[in-house]
Amino acid sequence: MQLYRRGDRGPAVADIQGTLLQLGLLLAPEEGFGPATDRAVREFQQDRGLSMDGLVGPETYRALAAARWRLGDRLLSLASRPYVGDDVAALQERLLELGFDAGRRDGVFGVRTQQALRGFQREYGMVADGSCGPATLRALKQLGRRVTGGRPHALREEEQLHRSGVSLSGKVVVIDPGHGGTQRGATGNGLEEASIVEDLAARLEGRLTAVGVRALLTRRAGTCPTDAERAAFANEAGADLVVSLHVDRDPSPRAEGVASYHFGTGSGLTSTVGEELATLVQKEVTARTDLLDCRVHAKTWELLRLTRMPAVRLELGHVSCPDDAARLADPAFRDLVAESVLIGIQRLYLPAELDAPTGALRLRDLSLL
Repeated sequence: MQLYRRGDRGPAVADIQGTLLQLGLLLAPEEGFGPATDRAVREFQQDRGLSMDGLVGPETYRALAAARWRLGDRLLSLASRPYVGDDVAALQERLLELGFDAGRRDGVFGVRTQQALRGFQREYGMVADGSCGPATLRALKQLGRRVTGGRPHALREEEQLHRSGVSLSGKVVVIDPGHGGTQRGATGNGLEEASIVEDLAARLEGRLTAVGVRALLTRRAGTCPTDAERAAFANEAGADLVVSLHVDRDPSPRAEGVASYHFGTGSGLTSTVGEELATLVQKEVTARTDLLDCRVHAKTWELLRLTRMPAVRLELGHVSCPDDAARLADPAFRDLVAESVLIGIQRLYLPAELDAPTGALRLRDLSLL
């Protein structure tokens, strides 16, 4: 789709403004995509965990479309083209609060949401058709919350992590080399993002396999699945974790460093295990390399939002920065990054009494766990 930005005009801009007005982010219609619309878009992006650039591209446009819906606006059910919207997210949140496992609150009405809704309907003596119509909605609103002590999905994530055991052997990790095919990603100083992350993915795959992990790649060389397709691949594989590898670029050659991202929104909804994984990997990479620490951030990018398991996206330096580019071009540095990611993954599963200080654990130590 076309990218909409400040200065643009037309029906699509009016549509964007209509949603922002409905959400209370824009106080009055504006002639074209002006400063008020720009501020409203940025505020919306910040709240939704999107890149806060003021540009309305595919992800921001989809998020705006989803934000139009409120629970009760339409009949919700499983369809060949899934219902997506804030109404679905509200339904999932309500089911989770009542103790029914609707999975992550991702705003997509899938099989897991249907199963949770049917479970609710059966338990409360309703026709278990898996559709949320007026009668089901009334029943959902009348009942109080059952799950206490934290967010239901976060509690399930943490319990699953504790039950999975310390050893990495037997676990399934999906490695996602970003971009691919004709989409080469960030370029600079003679480097291409797609080529760098393919090599990093191969190095990480080898190390994970060596400690007994079943490591799967989301793409082959020469292909570029969509983020939704990559998430579907991980879900179908029943992965324990997803690690998405990227590098960045910036108009300024002085921008540098590594950042990690996990699923989360500006309003506090987050994958707690995903955040923990992102934090551990970020700490290990910055402790073992001299990359600048650009910290851990919550985002709702599709790969992070649509995966049913904890996922992390790593931006491992800027190819537009000569110093970062020199590091990324060095095979020894890529080996160090791959080992750092592996150690971060292992530390996620270690109880406090077996954990080691950041930067202290080595690959040879993993055979003892």
